[in-house]
Amino acid sequence: MKEITSSEFESEVLAGGKVVLDFYSTECPPCDALAPKFEGLANLYGSDIKFFKMFRQQNKPLAEKLGVKSSPTLLFFDNGIQLEKSMSGGIKRSDIIHQLDSMIPAERVKEIKSQIIPTISEFDVLILGAGPGGLTAGLYLCQSKINTVLIDIALPGGQVSNTHSVSNYPGFIEPQPGYMLSHNMSEQTKQCGTIYKVAVDVTRIDLEKKEVVIDEFETVKAKKIIIATGTSPNLMGVSGEKEMKGKGISYCATCDAKYYGDKEVVVIGGGNSAVEEADFISKFASKITMVHQFDAFTANKQAQEKLLANPKISTLFEHEPRSFVRQGDKIITEVENLKTKEITKLNSDGIFVFIGMKPNIDLFREKLELDKWGYIKTNEDMLTSMPGVYAVGDVISKKYRQITTAVADGTIAAIAIAKELS
Repeated sequence: MKEITSSEFESEVLAGGKVVLDFYSTECPPCDALAPKFEGLANLYGSDIKFFKMFRQQNKPLAEKLGVKSSPTLLFFDNGIQLEKSMSGGIKRSDIIHQLDSMIPAERVKEIKSQIIPTISEFDVLILGAGPGGLTAGLYLCQSKINTVLIDIALPGGQVSNTHSVSNYPGFIEPQPGYMLSHNMSEQTKQCGTIYKVAVDVTRIDLEKKEVVIDEFETVKAKKIIIATGTSPNLMGVSGEKEMKGKGISYCATCDAKYYGDKEVVVIGGGNSAVEEADFISKFASKITMVHQFDAFTANKQAQEKLLANPKISTLFEHEPRSFVRQGDKIITEVENLKTKEITKLNSDGIFVFIGMKPNIDLFREKLELDKWGYIKTNEDMLTSMPGVYAVGDVISKKYRQITTAVADGTIAAIAIAKELS
């Protein structure tokens, strides 16, 4: 692996045969997460594909010319031709491998794969999930001098990273951008000494043995495990939803609202998330139609008052979506009036869905005691039904799910574990 500048681009990349180029930045958590994967793959594939890094800030004109808009970004070249496939953000090792494999003969791929040596790493505590609960637990544990690793299939921050504004986190007079709040939490925990293994594929979780296999080759062992895997958006199961997910149907206003400037959108839901995110979307969209199954919003009164005063937003109460159909650049949403059973067609440029969340427990659902909604039961120390396994944050059974309650959960679990291990 070699670092180059734009002056070397033509000689090293365009004339270099098969090449992968990493545009990175400083103070960039996704770049930090990618670096060890990139280096490790360079050691594996380096005889067949050249690996180069380029500092994006100091090579901005070239980056812009190549269409690089974020850090990190991986570009792939074959004999001077830039391949269509590129990667950015929280890049997984498996995705890079898939692309590298496509660039070389199948027999050579088999030879390279045969060189992969399984590894084992051991820690005192393994935290699954890097949202506020997991990050707080990591912070308290590392301050207690407990060897801790934090594993996440995404980048640190959890859902807070995709929240446009957080106005109720103690210590901040002004509302904080969610990505900045989660970034500061993550950096504090990392600087303390917690080891990060993020944007990885979790292949297997064995709670009894306290083992987690990541990226198919590394087994991470620990004395204690904290589950902080959080929740994911509920899907409606409506015709057309699966096909248009990420292609006009979104579950994240912070991620996608900016693409709907002066356009019309439909928002499904009527709770806090739906109402607050609809208000945020209205900063971009020209018109918003909300579809809610009940006869009134269930969001807090302050959020409702702000929404009802917004001239861009109208609401169809006691309606539910029945199908989504693409028609040119538009999406037709068929909604049913739950009283009259009448079907109405809404014409829009995009759909945002906010209808609640479900716990991320698929890899260990059968191993722990759950409540009737599928959330993990814990005691006052955040201990689950399995010895040595704790759970914190939105994934556990509790009345309120907020950033502050997740932080409290992480604190409690970490202190309880620290006392046990000491």
